[in-house]
Amino acid sequence: MLHLPFVFQRKVIRNSSCIFSWTLIGNCSLVQDIQLMLRNSSVRTNNMSDMSAGKKGSVIFSGFRALGLYSNHLAHVLRFHKKHREFYVLTAVGQCFHTYNVSNALPEDISSLAADRMLVYAAYGKLISAFAKNKEVVHTYKGHQADVHLLLPFGDHLISVDKDNVVIIWDVESEDTYLQISYDKASFEVSALMHPSTYLNKILFGSSQGSLQLWNIKSNKLLFTFPGWASAVTVLQQTPAVDVVGVGLASGQIIVHNIRFDETLMKFQQDWGPVTALSFRTDGHPIMASGSPIGHIGLWDLEEKKFVSQMRDAHTTAIAGLTFLQNEPLLITNGADNAIRVWIFDVAGGDGRLLRQRIGHSAPPTKIRHHDQSSLNILSAGQDGTLQSFSTVHERFNKSLGHGTLNKTRAKKKGVTNDTAKLPAITTFASETARQSDWDGIIACHRGFLVTTTWSYQKGSIGAHKLEPEHDFKSRVVQAVDITSCGNFAVIALSSGHIDVYNMQSGFHRGHYGKDKAHAGAVRGVSVDALNQLTVSVGADRLLKIWRFKSKELLHTHSLPAAPASSLLHRDSGMLAIALDDFTIHILDMETRRTVRRFSGHRGQINDMTFSPDGRWLITASMDCTIRTWDLPSGSCFMKYCIFSLAVCFFSRSNNTLCSMVSLRPLPADYEPTVIMLPGTCPSRDTEEEEVLDADSSEMDEYISPAQLDEHLITLSLLPDSRWKNLLLTVMCLKDHYRPFKTPPKLPKAAPFFIPTIPGLVPQFALPSTPSEDQSKIVNLGVLAQKSTFYLQLEKALDNNSYEEPVKLLRELGPSAIETELRALSPDMGGEVRVMQSFLKMISSILQSKRDFDLAQAYLALFLKLHLQFIADQPELMEEAESVSAHLEEMWMSTQTLLNQNICLLSYIKSALL
Repeated sequence: MLHLPFVFQRKVIRNSSCIFSWTLIGNCSLVQDIQLMLRNSSVRTNNMSDMSAGKKGSVIFSGFRALGLYSNHLAHVLRFHKKHREFYVLTAVGQCFHTYNVSNALPEDISSLAADRMLVYAAYGKLISAFAKNKEVVHTYKGHQADVHLLLPFGDHLISVDKDNVVIIWDVESEDTYLQISYDKASFEVSALMHPSTYLNKILFGSSQGSLQLWNIKSNKLLFTFPGWASAVTVLQQTPAVDVVGVGLASGQIIVHNIRFDETLMKFQQDWGPVTALSFRTDGHPIMASGSPIGHIGLWDLEEKKFVSQMRDAHTTAIAGLTFLQNEPLLITNGADNAIRVWIFDVAGGDGRLLRQRIGHSAPPTKIRHHDQSSLNILSAGQDGTLQSFSTVHERFNKSLGHGTLNKTRAKKKGVTNDTAKLPAITTFASETARQSDWDGIIACHRGFLVTTTWSYQKGSIGAHKLEPEHDFKSRVVQAVDITSCGNFAVIALSSGHIDVYNMQSGFHRGHYGKDKAHAGAVRGVSVDALNQLTVSVGADRLLKIWRFKSKELLHTHSLPAAPASSLLHRDSGMLAIALDDFTIHILDMETRRTVRRFSGHRGQINDMTFSPDGRWLITASMDCTIRTWDLPSGSCFMKYCIFSLAVCFFSRSNNTLCSMVSLRPLPADYEPTVIMLPGTCPSRDTEEEEVLDADSSEMDEYISPAQLDEHLITLSLLPDSRWKNLLLTVMCLKDHYRPFKTPPKLPKAAPFFIPTIPGLVPQFALPSTPSEDQSKIVNLGVLAQKSTFYLQLEKALDNNSYEEPVKLLRELGPSAIETELRALSPDMGGEVRVMQSFLKMISSILQSKRDFDLAQAYLALFLKLHLQFIADQPELMEEAESVSAHLEEMWMSTQTLLNQNICLLSYIKSALL
């Protein structure tokens, strides 16, 4: 059965106790195809590329990662990083393990986890993989004929045990089998193993029969057999003392045994069932902790040999792992309830208090929604009765809002497990962020309860109000809720047909809809529009009613062809989606109050729906295990796929149609959807195989926009604005920046060593000659000037009348280089009139081809700025300039006509009621 509430904001699918995040794939062509819109005013919905049978996966939706997974039934592994001087915790979650970081996914679920100082070892099926840096698989060990369930790193070796009772010792680097030991299951079935501290090459094996064996794996010799205590060994753990180990038994006994002298030092009895985990404090306190199948932790004093205290309900499931940090009063625990907790022992009496935790849902989610428009936080209600917030950015921003209860104070004293006033699981909720800093911003209804609870996202806890309508009907429950966009009011719909309004700040009742009740049957959906003007409700009496929100006056009644199952209002567009019991979806326009679309195709009850942010797509999920994507403008379904074992999902605001080409078309009636796989906790990575599948998953070739869409349309160059838009401004700034001084600095005149004299009878000194002030210091290069490649191409174009090469050269130049080239066309700089005429013809050819329209304008403006006076004096240049002006005016008139037509059409579309 598929129950799938979702929302179109970061696509997420929920299975078991986790939430799966998805993204969307596809493309949007940009600048050049805008030109096509100037000509074609209608937007067409083209073909979908995942239509053909046999294609795998979805072209639009692709799995990203699972959210809210932290731990499963396997014990955690603790590592110490010498360089960082920090401890790292590893937990297994399905096909991945978390180091807080996350590993890459394995093909199957992890069955055993272990680690040394360099590598992390994960067993899945009959294989074992070694991870370096928690990401890269550096070794794979193959050789087991059955599933591996025990791992133990041992120096340069790795010890593994499979379900057939075969022990293999591997060389870590070479991946070769160093030693293999086969046990008879009837006499010795390996259930635990450990390496006793300071025992060189020794491994201690525990069995389901209760006996222990000490082996030297280097010489392959059995050194000693311990008879055991007539109960299966579940845990072997080294104590802080050499030669002493802790043995946990299935009978609940805990044995502290000296293996050197085969002497039992002390015994303890745990009353909560088999021992699931053991750990010893190493910070100077002789305390041992033991785990139980019901989630309790026992603390034992090893000096006084007595029970000290208990930590009840540390987890809601069996304790999978216990580890005291080295020389610190910290205990790390994990369990199958999807939780990792750190306890600190700093209070009197020896009890531990919760320091920090990472928790997710311990049961499948029932409803998930984004809390705000940023797509960063996901609110999730689960069958475990909790309301939690998951961050799509990082797990450190996750938080639990706790369990619903009628008495918050009593719940704190007694705990959730012993709280007799706790509420059942949340079935649906609504949230609003407008006033969440001032009062509660979340309202939730619970399975089978009339009481509606409020929650505070800011405080991360259940709120102050318990809203209970006072209508005189028995066996009534709340079925739908909504919060106004301002965050001030909550609308509550009951199975009795009543709809009540409450103030979120005070919790006071503010009225109800209808004289007696709103509907003759149960209310299946209720929504308030964006401006708090209208309230729309649908009921089991097959009626849709629109009410005035403030006066509670009935404005409109619309009959439905079948009883509705749920409704969803897209506030921005005013489109109301109604899922009916005949498995169809009706779309009602709140402005015209008419049904504008009807979708059919599901073969089971529609459990949830969501709109895309722009309101163009509707995604629905049904109990037939299919998810369909409907296009509202075209009224067709263009995406359909199956997901098995699915609890809940909602979709991402990240649309992959903005990133790659995805053409859309309606699905044929006989289309059979394909099954897609759920993502893991690690972000999805593209592989070569996936790229090949994506390449073959489209029925049609990818559309590549041509350089010129149509000969009647102008085309821009698509060059950066800095290359042409401010060409004149850039040149003027450079000219002002490098302008020489009007009077260059003069050097002091040095007197010559021999002062010259003028010949004659009277001796006179000769004055040094001064240059004429009118003499120019600019050298006219004339014929000495070198001709650039652009200049030569313009000369060549006069003969063959082809200007593609000169334009290509100018496109590659920057503003300063373009200015230099255009100056060099003047006769004063070594150019010729005929070459200047060739440049104007080049501009005319660009305008006639209707390409690079922006470049032609920029180049012509700079050319006229530099040579306007000279052009006016040359008749042949003036004649060519007039021709360019005529072409330019003709093109602009044509473009202006197209723009006016499209502006007129867009204005009509905005104002008309369609």
